[in-house]
Amino acid sequence: MPGRSGFAAIDPDLLEEVLRVNYLGGVWMLRALLPGLEAAGRSDVVNIVSVAGTVAFAPAGPYSASKHAQLAFSRATAAELRPRGIHVHTVNPGFIETEGFPQATTLRSSLLRRLVVEPDHVARHVLKVIARDKNETFVPRWYRTAAIVQALAPGLVARLAGRSGYRP
Repeated sequence: MPGRSGFAAIDPDLLEEVLRVNYLGGVWMLRALLPGLEAAGRSDVVNIVSVAGTVAFAPAGPYSASKHAQLAFSRATAAELRPRGIHVHTVNPGFIETEGFPQATTLRSSLLRRLVVEPDHVARHVLKVIARDKNETFVPRWYRTAAIVQALAPGLVARLAGRSGYRP
């Protein structure tokens, strides 16, 4: 669920909804499915998180925070559940054109609009992730660079984000 507002501007109810949908939705869904997944023997869970879970932009801070929580949950459950035959995969897409989040029309920067991919691209990636038993991936792959830069030089990412024209 998009939360296209910064922390200071977002409506408190929307902030809670973003956290409930993006983080707790995955938590409670996995909890509900856990008995069936264990009974199946080998099973796969794919969490579609976001590059926003690894790279935080001020204009979408609450959304990034919810995705970061989802990413941490996915990483933790991957380690916890693998011995039980449940393989948890995390897919971190960048800008994806969807009906509920029309990136190509809402992004103000023409550079950022060129980074938008279609949902079928992500779907094909998910199938490869399961087939190759990958734990955590980015789609497109080069988005991993943004996560590495964020981890190594968060100040640089903040300055670049401010210049990018990314606005909710």
